[in-house]
Amino acid sequence: MTDHWITPTRIFDGKEMHNGLALRLSGGRVVELANRPDIAHPVAGLVTPGYLDLQVNGGGGVLLNTSPTVEGLRTILNAHRRFGTVGLMPTVITDHPDVLDRAADAAIAARDLPGMIGLHIEGPHISVPRRGTHKAAFVRPMDDRTIGVVKRLRAADLRVMITLAPEAATLAQIAQLAAMGAIVSLGHTDATAEQVMAAMAAGATCATHLFNAMSPMQSRAPGTVGAVINGRGYAGIICDGQHVDDMMVGMALRARPVPDRMFLVSDAMATVGGPNTFELYDQRITLADGRLVNDEGSLAGAHITQAQGVQRLIEYVGASPVEALRMVTSNPAACIGAPDLAELLGRKLDDILLLDDHYSVRSTLAAAVMPEVVTDESS
Repeated sequence: MTDHWITPTRIFDGKEMHNGLALRLSGGRVVELANRPDIAHPVAGLVTPGYLDLQVNGGGGVLLNTSPTVEGLRTILNAHRRFGTVGLMPTVITDHPDVLDRAADAAIAARDLPGMIGLHIEGPHISVPRRGTHKAAFVRPMDDRTIGVVKRLRAADLRVMITLAPEAATLAQIAQLAAMGAIVSLGHTDATAEQVMAAMAAGATCATHLFNAMSPMQSRAPGTVGAVINGRGYAGIICDGQHVDDMMVGMALRARPVPDRMFLVSDAMATVGGPNTFELYDQRITLADGRLVNDEGSLAGAHITQAQGVQRLIEYVGASPVEALRMVTSNPAACIGAPDLAELLGRKLDDILLLDDHYSVRSTLAAAVMPEVVTDESS
């Protein structure tokens, strides 16, 4: 088997940025990162592990809640892969319990699809006042049925993130979910800081779309936002200029007491790679001026890719390229206990990206180098 060496302009290995190093490719994978040999072929651009997204409601015209099937999941995965997201957690939001059951069945059946890294269950065990676009009629306290779904997913060795409000679950239930290996994430909540800290002590390790759908930070009432920012857990955040002001994103990044605990989520809906409208809870959701809104005028998810979020983090928020790239690779991978998903070594070339000078996704590394490899072999 012939090995090939390439020297990209820059290499991000999931943690650090490198200049002047080379990658050895063999069997369609990266097998070594080393000093540049004389035979290395130059490749213009920045090489990085493909992006991860732990909160994706839909894509390619499909919403998981309305298409909780293997084909629905395949469409969502493929839609986001086109934009550089090579691993994601499809997200089922608050709905009838049967919808969650079907989404779980589909996730188990689709566990080996490229890019399928788990299932995110967002609701229905949330706060009605902080439900956002989630339908109030389906909101309810944590129950044995949902715990049973999580148990079944974990028994199938599928990663699970479950977003809940501390006021909608007992501390014992949070501890039970955490003991199963689920990532318990706090969101859509009106909880006090004290309730949040108690939930974290019980086993919650994450917060869902920081700032959005949670009690705000005030001078004498830190709320969920203050407790999360001051805490040591992970937190997802949407960076589309719509859900959170860029200044607030930057403040949160600088204020966290432990580095690398923030990760980017798209909260993407069916419009990414699909048409500009879709149906949710029998309402039409429309994309207008970059915002997805329901019939009540409320935000209903996001229309953004992880690649666009990275660019915004760097250009508008002021994050360093290393910080921004960690937020879509190693940080979310660490949050779900899967650090290998953010590594270069051993990865398929289809799961590695080549970016241009403006951090736009040019292609996968496979698409960028395979023609040159074929030419080298035939010459």
